[in-house]
Amino acid sequence: MPPLRVGNMSGFYGDRFSAMREMLDGGELDVLTGDYLAELTMLILGRDRMKNAELGYAKTFLRQLEDCLALALEKNVTIVANAGGVNPAGLADAVRELAGRLGLSPEVAHVEGDDLIARVGELDIPADAGFPVTANAYLGAFGIARCLDAGADIVVTGRVTDASVIVGPAISHFGWGRHDLDALAGATVAGHVIECGTQATGGNYAFFNRGEIADPVAPGFPIAEISSDGTSVITKHPGTGGAVTVGTVTSQLLYEVTGARYGG
Repeated sequence: MPPLRVGNMSGFYGDRFSAMREMLDGGELDVLTGDYLAELTMLILGRDRMKNAELGYAKTFLRQLEDCLALALEKNVTIVANAGGVNPAGLADAVRELAGRLGLSPEVAHVEGDDLIARVGELDIPADAGFPVTANAYLGAFGIARCLDAGADIVVTGRVTDASVIVGPAISHFGWGRHDLDALAGATVAGHVIECGTQATGGNYAFFNRGEIADPVAPGFPIAEISSDGTSVITKHPGTGGAVTVGTVTSQLLYEVTGARYGG
C-alpha cells in the first residue's frame, strides 16, 4: 500500500491565512490537517462562546474553506482540523451552511466529548480559583478515524491531542486497531513533527544562520508520508521556503518532549 501523504496547514490560531491554498496548490496530498488550538486559544474561543453560543470555533478556518473548499473536493483531499474549539458541532453546521452557499455537498463530521464545562463541579478546582471559562479533556485519534471510515470529507474536532489530526487519518487509511502500538507510535511521532506547522521546516530552528534555511521568512508547511508500519518521511512541497533537514526535524521533536517522556 502506498504511503498516506498528510500535509499540515496550521500550527496555531492566527497562522498564515494563505496556507490552505498553498498546500492544495503546491502538490499532491491525500489529507490536509490543521492545528488551531492552545490554552490561550481555548480561552479566546470560550469567551467568544460566552458572547454568542453559536460561536466558539476558529473563524479563520471557515474563511479559508470559503476560498478553498471547491479545490479540496476537486483534488479529493480530506481535511481534518481541531478548529472546532469549544463548539465543534457549531463549526460543522457552519461548514455545511458555507458549502450549501457555494453549491457544494461535502460530507462533514465532527468529534465531540472533550467539553467538561457542564461537569466542572466534579473537578478538583480550588475554591478561590474562580469559575473556569472552559474545561476540556484531550481526546485521541480514533474518533477522527471513525468519521473518516463513515465517508467524511471534512472532520472538525474540539480538544484532541495535537498529533491526533494526523494519526486519525492514518488509522482509517491503514485499518490500524488499538493494539497496533508500533504503527500508532510512529504516526504519533510524524504527527508531532508536522502539527506545529513550519516549526519543522525551519521556523523554530536555533541554527538558522548555518545556511540551511532557504527562506526563513516564509517557510513551506510540512508533509508526512506515512507508511503502513507507521514509519514516515518528512518533506514539503517543492519550491517552498524553509528546509527539511535532520536538524529542523530533530529540533521540532525536542520541542515536543516534556521532561523525560514524549508528549502525546
